[in-house]
Amino acid sequence: MTSPPPLPGIVIEPIVRSALLEDLGKAGDLTSDAIIPFDCKATFAFRARQSGVVAGLDLVAYAFMLVDPSIDINFGRLDGSRIAAGETIARVSGPARGMLAAERTALNFLCHLSGIATATAEIVKAVRGQKARIVCTRKTTPGLRALEKYAVRAGGGANHRFGLDDAVLIKDKHIAIAGDIRTTIERARAAVGHMVKVEVEVDTLDQLEIALGAGVDAILLDNMSVKQLTRAVAMVDGRATTEASGRITPATAPAVAATGVDLISIGWLTHSAPILDIGMDVPIEACIQKHLN
Repeated sequence: MTSPPPLPGIVIEPIVRSALLEDLGKAGDLTSDAIIPFDCKATFAFRARQSGVVAGLDLVAYAFMLVDPSIDINFGRLDGSRIAAGETIARVSGPARGMLAAERTALNFLCHLSGIATATAEIVKAVRGQKARIVCTRKTTPGLRALEKYAVRAGGGANHRFGLDDAVLIKDKHIAIAGDIRTTIERARAAVGHMVKVEVEVDTLDQLEIALGAGVDAILLDNMSVKQLTRAVAMVDGRATTEASGRITPATAPAVAATGVDLISIGWLTHSAPILDIGMDVPIEACIQKHLN
């Protein structure tokens, strides 16, 4: 698995800064400032407590840099790397107060995004050998969409639209208000530019036939059985991109992919994936050395 292109710093920095401000408040780290001498130095290791796929290392770097630029960070792995339980991902050295002040923010991002990357990698592995790509949705944590979609890429998946403004996705509510599928598609085609793709959601084969007749770029086959998906892919016959959606898990994904769909979209990858357990630990030898000094 290769590391995805990094997110621009202008995207990452404000998010990390906001998280640090939320944690440090107006008085800073009262506990560390009261207990740890100002000039105390330390070395910590980020270690995986579970196996998985790592994502979010740039956010770790920003968390420490924003608190104290003198903190030194050395990464042993890259985003998108598979890591084993007990493996050291990174080491940080420098002022102990600053590292402890940034620790929770750094770990919150790293554990959350690595959890998304790990869950994505599991689904990607489950459909290996089929053409279907695993994609995420707009079901993301408010304010963290760019990060969570990045984590999906780190896990080997791909991204669906990033927002309401980069593609047309006609859903059942749009159709209900407009009156019928054909009218909805025609209105969308007339309103958007030639660079904008139009996708429509259908949950029956009859709706699919109408959508194909109206001409769309992609079809979202929502909550269909494997048998229905197989028939739907045959009906489309390459005339549009096919996307399967609806409570798909690692256990059910292989059968869905075997129907021949182009995409499998999964909302829980970003809204419900469990974290990957990673901790910031003090190396034993550093503790001994500080005790002897």
